[in-house]
Amino acid sequence: MMFASRARLPALAVLLAGLVATSGMATAQTTLRLAENQPDDNPVTIAMQRFAELVDQKTNGEVKVEVYSGGQLGQEPESIEQAQAGVIDFARVNSVVLANVSPSMGAFTLPYVFRDVEHKYKVLDGDVGQEVLADLQQVGLIGFDYMEAGTRNFYSGADHPVKSIEDLKGLKIRVQPAPISTRMVELLGATPTPMNYGEVYSALQTGVIDGAENDYVSYLTSSHFDVAPNLIEDGHLSPPALLVMNLATFQGLPQEQQDAIREAAAEAAEFEREAMLKANEEAKAKVQEAGVTITTVDNAPFREAVAPIYDEFPDLKPLLERIQAVQ
Repeated sequence: MMFASRARLPALAVLLAGLVATSGMATAQTTLRLAENQPDDNPVTIAMQRFAELVDQKTNGEVKVEVYSGGQLGQEPESIEQAQAGVIDFARVNSVVLANVSPSMGAFTLPYVFRDVEHKYKVLDGDVGQEVLADLQQVGLIGFDYMEAGTRNFYSGADHPVKSIEDLKGLKIRVQPAPISTRMVELLGATPTPMNYGEVYSALQTGVIDGAENDYVSYLTSSHFDVAPNLIEDGHLSPPALLVMNLATFQGLPQEQQDAIREAAAEAAEFEREAMLKANEEAKAKVQEAGVTITTVDNAPFREAVAPIYDEFPDLKPLLERIQAVQ
């Protein structure tokens, strides 16, 4: 009899589980996928892992976020499309690429649009930044707090050292696939070559392109400094990064889970900003130690060369004027 009773225990457990579920006492777990194109040691990827942990904590394990780093789910243009379509749930992307689907985001990707870091976050955390985030809902996305993506500089291969604006002329420079980035490089006299991030190293190595541009952290963690050991510190762009989510998926969650995701995203963004600014300083020191030649220049000639771009994107002019008015 004892043996028979034990044999019935698994069946009894299944029956009890079914009763709990039908009585509403069981909680279903939701798993959401997040695309990240940076490697695991990049501060923004670390921040996304932190976001996942915070969501888990704030929802008492009801919502799990799986972070797929290193471009496993595609590069930024693909991950944005997948997030819009609901194929994936989250994508952490740069505003430069995001501007292709939500044009107002382009205001933050204009060259030299921010005076400094303090001005940048007064704009992003203020009315202008929040209005631009709201525009994402028109394309099926919801955006969370802005994150730091560093200040971008040009770098080039050993055969094409760039020490002034004149040295850029005629060079094939990789840019993010976005109209403003393309036009900026044209105005500087170089030949823009749109290319996904994951293809840049081999393109530099094989001479398909002569140079590229990015912040110090990406320059280091991508190992681009190995094949492009010359950097000119012109600081042409400082576009924010941000986490976006499929709008329908977000709205389909219970209110308390929506609130938890918002809170987790805000905390992760605060962590990321501080970590990324510090990491860029450390990355600069590391590439210098590795033998990279860094040339610091007065970027006035660069600003003058790209000035026509502001008139070429008239739809962004009202936002630009408001950004410039922020003190």
